Formats: sequence, structure tokens, C-alpha cells
Amino acid sequence: MAEGKLKVILGYAAGVGKTYRMLEEGQALLAAGRDVVIGYFEPHGRRDTIARTEGLETVPRRVIEYRQRQFEEMDTAAILARAPEVCLVDEFPHTNVPGSERAKRWEDVLLLLGAGIDVITTMNIQHLESLNDQVREISGVQVRETVPDWVLKRADEIVFVDLTPGALLNRLDRGAVYAPDKARQAKEGFFKEPTLAALREMALRQTAHEVDLRQAPAPRPEEARSATYGKEQERILIHVTDSPAAVGLIRRGRRVADYLRADCFAVAVVAGGGLAALPEQQRTALERHLDFARKLHIDTRVLDAEDAAGALVGFAQTNSITQIFLSKPRKPKLPFVGARRLLAMQVIRAARDIQVTVVADRQQPGAPTAR
Repeated sequence: MAEGKLKVILGYAAGVGKTYRMLEEGQALLAAGRDVVIGYFEPHGRRDTIARTEGLETVPRRVIEYRQRQFEEMDTAAILARAPEVCLVDEFPHTNVPGSERAKRWEDVLLLLGAGIDVITTMNIQHLESLNDQVREISGVQVRETVPDWVLKRADEIVFVDLTPGALLNRLDRGAVYAPDKARQAKEGFFKEPTLAALREMALRQTAHEVDLRQAPAPRPEEARSATYGKEQERILIHVTDSPAAVGLIRRGRRVADYLRADCFAVAVVAGGGLAALPEQQRTALERHLDFARKLHIDTRVLDAEDAAGALVGFAQTNSITQIFLSKPRKPKLPFVGARRLLAMQVIRAARDIQVTVVADRQQPGAPTAR
């Protein structure tokens, strides 16, 4: 059975018209004779959007009890049993309530696609995993619900729904986006004009990048061989440690690899005995970061070596790495006196013909979070 096609309707903030556009496309497909259902729709009390559901079949939601409360989630099993041609699924990055078969709605969507069902879904740019740190820097808000970049790349089509920040703020003030209380809260988060403008620019760039990837012709076999033998193909190494800064470094390296269409490796160096020999807290953090890299479809390796810099550079040279990403070490409380050079300096001196990028940790402790 052929997999279903995925269409992502992308925006940069609530209220730009993603859900409305999704329902419009559903109506057009229904009028063309396709079998279309709504798998999940979040109305947010918007009457014009709700009106676009008229005539579209809705699969009832599943009710799940959690902590003595009832929650409604998309009923993926019921959609699979109904087996429509097309399913409309709002809020792609949503986290399912505990007790659901899958943790994320995008995982439910992948299941529908695997069953041959076409899916049209919606999401905002701030929920793309590799942009998480940039979004926090722009808005001061830590977004918790994210979609891995490889999932977005799975999309057959991406449509950007645009609206100027001024027009969006006007909609917010008129009550067309949220109720008054929630609108006031929104203005303290993403709904500031400079933030909206930056997010809009980010969404435009991402959409253009995704379009370029889909339109670029695949290299001919002889071109691919030439790039391999001539070492022109970019290959990126990300040094993974137990430091909290490693998460941002992994996102940064993955994003650069995506833009360059490069192979990507996440490499940890552990001295004497591997991961099992590390103290529990350090081992847990390092394993968590390696697992995060795997979720972003990065090839992970753990090297056993006393000389971290030598091991990293040796791996880079053996595997034709063209760029190494390292975290900038935090400033020590006391100056070094006769101490060995920092890892970053050791790698830079030894790497020679390999580009080394040292990335500062810009994480803001205590940043507010958003779904």
C-alpha cells in the first residue's frame, strides 16, 4: 500500500488563518468527490472558522481520563477504521494526554499516512525543533511542544499562510483570535509586533528553504561519486557532552546540516569504561542528549578515549568531516594557571583543514514556557 501524502499548512502565530485554510482545502476536495473527514479540529470559538466545517464529516474524539479529569484527543483508531481518503488534523505538534497510545499528534499522523490516508495538518514555525533556541531568543518564551525537522521534511507539500503582524494584532484586538482575557495574555508572549515580525521572517525563510529542497534535482550518480571522491560533500560532527548547552548545539548542528544537505554525527567522548563508568547524573544527562540527537535522525557515536580533542579530530579525519561544532565552555570562576588548554583550543589547533565552530550557550534560565 502506498503511503498517504502529507500537506503542512504553516504559519507563524495563532490567528493567521491556518485552520481556516485547512478546512477550505477540505471543502474543495469534498466538492471534487474525495472522501474527506475531520480527524481533529480546534475551533477556539472562531465563528468564521467553525462555519467552514459545514458538510464535512467529523470523526468523534476519544475521551481519556487523566488525574480525575477527562480530556478529548484525536481518535486515531476510529479514523483508521473509517479509512477516509483525506483526513484534516489540526495542531500537528500537540502533546497527547498520558494514557494515549502515542505521545505526540504528529506520531498519530505518521500512522495515518502509513495506512495510505492523505493528511492536511497545521502548525506554527516556533514548533519546529531546530528553531527552538532561536525562538526563545526572539520571544523570551520556551516552546515545549516541537516537531522534529525530519517529520516536516516528510511533507509532500508545505503551504505558508501569511498575514502582516499589524493585521494580526488588529484581529487580536477585535477578539477574532482569542477571548479578551487570553488576548491580554497573548500580548505578553508572542503577540508583540517585533516578535511577530521576526517569527514571520523565520517562517518565510523556512518555507523558501523547504521549497528549494523539493525543487532541487537529485544529483546524477556520476556527480554523487565525484562529490564523494573529491570530498566536496559536507559532513558535520557535533560534540555531545552532559552540559545543558549540548541540546542547543545539537539543534544548531542539525539545522546547518539540513541547509547544507550534509551527513551529521553526534559524538561523545568518554574516558575509561564508556558510559557505564560515568557517575549516574552525568551518564543520565549524556544519554538523554544522545537520545535527543537520535530523535533528530543524527548518527550517534560514543568514543572511549582519554584525549577528547584527539579522539574528536581523529574521528573527523577518518570520516571526512568538514565541520566540527563545539560548545563554548563557561568562564571558570578561577583563572587557569599552568592548566591544559581548553578542549575548543585543542581541537582548533589539531583540526587544521576542518572548520571548527564554537557555539555560545544563550539559554535564559527561568524563561517562561509555552505549548
